[in-house]
Amino acid sequence: MEDIVEKIDSFDKNVSKLRFQYDLTKKRYDSIENEIKSKLEYKEVLNKVGVLLKKSSEFARNEAKTQLENMVTNFLVYVFEENIRFEIELSESRDNVSAEFYVVNEYEGYTVRTKPENSRGGGVVDIISIALRIAFMFLTKPPIEGPIIFDEPGKHVSNDYNFNLGEFLKKSSEAMERQIIMVTHNQYLANIGDNSFTVNIKNGKSLVEKTIL
Repeated sequence: MEDIVEKIDSFDKNVSKLRFQYDLTKKRYDSIENEIKSKLEYKEVLNKVGVLLKKSSEFARNEAKTQLENMVTNFLVYVFEENIRFEIELSESRDNVSAEFYVVNEYEGYTVRTKPENSRGGGVVDIISIALRIAFMFLTKPPIEGPIIFDEPGKHVSNDYNFNLGEFLKKSSEAMERQIIMVTHNQYLANIGDNSFTVNIKNGKSLVEKTIL
């Protein structure tokens, strides 16, 4: 009898160990998957900027560049509340226009210019991606119809900046008179909308419930 009890205890310990290893591996997998997804979304935005600038004349291109820089800079300053600006560096080769993005910080007289992906981890990249998507809605002619849809906006942004991010999204929605639809796990962002819905999976089925705000 004691031998059976020992085997059961040993089995339970092995199951617990395997479950822990599984949870740890899944957590790493989810983290890598989110990082890849974020980089793909950022690359998509880069491509859209390139297409927009390529189709423009030199004057219109510089005008669009300035407007994009100003709008993204305003968003960065609003969220992070510091001396930071966004710059686009254009280069042209064989009728192809390419754009490189930079973030410029001022620190006590020192200027630091870096690529967005090398600044503050993924938070700055998230904000720039959001700002550029909103900017496209403002600048594209003829205007793009329909709502703006964000999938996990600001997922790499520190919780310290949730309020600023939420306020900027609300102000942008009001300024454009355009609906913003978000899919998010961030409870604060989920609660700032006019309507919020929670999706839970139960027995393989997705249950949608309206959240009381």
